Amino acid sequence: MTLLSRTFRRFADVIGRALGRSAAMVIGIVLVIVGVAMTITIVMLPAGVVLWLLGVAIFIGGLFAPDLRTDGPADR
Repeated sequence: MTLLSRTFRRFADVIGRALGRSAAMVIGIVLVIVGVAMTITIVMLPAGVVLWLLGVAIFIGGLFAPDLRTDGPADR
């Protein structure tokens, strides 16, 4: 395996590890914004609070998620 292909494989591994966390953080922020917007109207207050708390939990989970992949690249 060449140095260039190993570099691309490591780069793709880093991007793949960060993508799930980033997606969870973005979804969490969107849910927080939707939840706050729903709590402004008194009619949607209960659903807005639930969405807001769910969004905060997903955001914090994405921020502090452990990296469970312990296996290295297949070419080692």
